[in-house]
Amino acid sequence: MTGTRTDGRLERGRQTRRLVLARTMEIASVEGLEGLSIGRVATELGLSKSGVFALFGSKEELQLATVRAATAVYVRHVVHPAEELPAGLGRVCALSRNWLAYSRQRVFPGGCFFFSSAVEFGARQGAVHDAVAARRAEWTDYVRRTLAEARGLGELRPDTDVEQLAFELIALLETANVQSVLSGDDAGYDRAAAGMLARLRAAATDPGALPGTLVG
Repeated sequence: MTGTRTDGRLERGRQTRRLVLARTMEIASVEGLEGLSIGRVATELGLSKSGVFALFGSKEELQLATVRAATAVYVRHVVHPAEELPAGLGRVCALSRNWLAYSRQRVFPGGCFFFSSAVEFGARQGAVHDAVAARRAEWTDYVRRTLAEARGLGELRPDTDVEQLAFELIALLETANVQSVLSGDDAGYDRAAAGMLARLRAAATDPGALPGTLVG
């Protein structure tokens, strides 16, 4: 019986943690990670402050847990679907398409969680800065590696500078996100998609193998 009670408490704790993090991701994507506090989240969700504190312990840990939760959401929407495709330009295009949809469809209400967090914590120091910087570095490295795989398969020209190409593709994605969040105008996503596709065609050994659009 004791084990049953313990398991029940653990499951309730996990459910509360998921509930809290779902809300903190929404808040942070719009107001920033500094907009989070244990008291605020407890009040908004009708939970006890002591109970939320027991789960996270500090505002910083709440912020770090939010970054980790947002990472899992990001990977689920952007990376995992692309990895269902074989390595090569097909996967590159899927990554691009998934990212555009992730921002455009407001998986996070404030647009790209990690772009806004990078702006918020870029000039700061500490554990939250390091976590955000690490996630951004991992994403950039993943895009580079995906492009390098396409080059290794002969789908990109041998002289393709994958670091430069990754930088340009990510810059187009993030510009579309900023324009949409600031103005409410989604036209930037179509422009970003067109620009990315043009850049990939210029580097591809067989431009005709690329899709007609990265939208949809």
